[in-house]
Amino acid sequence: MIGLWYRLWRWLLELVRVQRSNGVEEQMRIACLGWGSLVWDPRNLPLSGEWEKDGPILPIEFARESGRKRITLVIADVPETVTSLWALLKVDSRAAAIDALATREGIKEENIQYSIGWWRKADGASNGRGAQSITKWALAHNLDAVVWTNLKPGLRGSPNVVPHYPAVLKHFRDLIENGEHADAEAYVRKTPLQVMTPYRRRLQDDLRWTPIPT
Repeated sequence: MIGLWYRLWRWLLELVRVQRSNGVEEQMRIACLGWGSLVWDPRNLPLSGEWEKDGPILPIEFARESGRKRITLVIADVPETVTSLWALLKVDSRAAAIDALATREGIKEENIQYSIGWWRKADGASNGRGAQSITKWALAHNLDAVVWTNLKPGLRGSPNVVPHYPAVLKHFRDLIENGEHADAEAYVRKTPLQVMTPYRRRLQDDLRWTPIPT
């Protein structure tokens, strides 16, 4: 009986070895979430397929003043939620996914621990805003890990504070008055249609910044 179990064990080991040598070892399912420029401008992000539209439902708003005078989308303490997007990555570990997203977002190494959110199935550990909702969603989608951008909200001079809509509108109107609004307008209008936040609806009325295809 012992001999039979030994032969079975050896057969299983050989089967695993052959599968690995043939390149069919099962790859981890690691997803990246998106809701802004990551979707229409992934650049060197190693995507494994198209962006899917049934991502986790998250509190996202135009609440961070970023480069080129844009106000970009971040997970924030806001009452309304939207459905994010997601795509699988061609990476073999959570660490590689974090590095890939940080590179795409231009996040310095010393800031990765604060600016990249993540979840892993192995032990249920997570880091970043929205982690509770993302965990439930990831488990339902049979994922091994998830990464997302975890940048803080805030305008210049008011970090970590979600700006009220009048401040956002004034920012954009000042840019328009000075002829510096092209990048900021493009970001808002290229945002995926399903990411229709309260601020975006009001910007469509106030500035006529309607969605454009990407």
